[in-house]
Amino acid sequence: MSKIGIIGAGAWGTALAMVAVRAGNEVVMQAHEPEVADAINKTHENTLFLPSYELDPAIKATTKLSEATDVNAVLLVAPAQHMRAVCDAAAETWPDGVPAIICSKGIEQDSCALMSEVVGEMLPGKPVAILSGPTFAAEVAGDLPTAVTLACDDETMAKLLMETLSARFFRIYRSRDVIGAQIGGAVKNVLAIACGIVEGRKLGDNTRAALVTRGLAEISRLGIAKGAKAETLAGLSGLGDLTLTCNAMQSRNFSLGVALGQGKTLEDIMGERNSVAEGVFTASSVTDLARRVNVDLPICSAVDGVLNHGADIDATINALLARPLKAETA
Repeated sequence: MSKIGIIGAGAWGTALAMVAVRAGNEVVMQAHEPEVADAINKTHENTLFLPSYELDPAIKATTKLSEATDVNAVLLVAPAQHMRAVCDAAAETWPDGVPAIICSKGIEQDSCALMSEVVGEMLPGKPVAILSGPTFAAEVAGDLPTAVTLACDDETMAKLLMETLSARFFRIYRSRDVIGAQIGGAVKNVLAIACGIVEGRKLGDNTRAALVTRGLAEISRLGIAKGAKAETLAGLSGLGDLTLTCNAMQSRNFSLGVALGQGKTLEDIMGERNSVAEGVFTASSVTDLARRVNVDLPICSAVDGVLNHGADIDATINALLARPLKAETA
């Protein structure tokens, strides 16, 4: 492989374009906004979503999906709730055999479908892989050491993609657990909002540590119910991603939770941003999915209540603390 397409020119898509070039590939990146494509081609900078990072001239930007799929492999970095529409639009020009590497984290609303299920439905017969793990776009763009999981059912394809995308400071670990790699990445965004609320309410480090730990239990319960492996959920795309996202203001979901905890409204917070906090949309999807597979996710359900059902934050915290006592492993 030598030519990589990237669909989605936000901060993470741009950082991945830089990784792909460092690994020795030619890159075509599709942007939804014409001004973003123009800036990348003319000034070699994504001034809207990832300013202050110089992009290699080998990264070419376009607004045409057909140009981003005329490649050897495609990284799908569109927001999770737009993945179905993007794949539908790209399907006509997507060549046979070209793998779709899903880099977005989320669960589709209403259908409760994982991104692999969405892509499998819209791009039938195309190889699918998941790239996930503890990654802040700015640090990847800055070429700081990073490790991620690449999950794919096809071991041969997984090895080829590892070799294609690995760079000196971007280390890829292989997995065959496509489900587990997605569950961790989706649910951690919801839990990061909860941890942000704890920070915004100044409830202390003990509280956040407890929330992260019990949050991992929720990830594990849902993942195993969907067929994931426990070791995946304890790895980079599970515990690793959860640890990162729940402890830093770089996290869009954590910082959104902080603002909520400080008393801002969700409408005001979202109005101040030009980037997507996937946890806002995934909260309802996660809780709906949990009900369908008969799994109890009290923290995720609490976040969904605050975000989508007008629940009072303090009352929600008190309700969580008042839950019946039980064994830790129950």
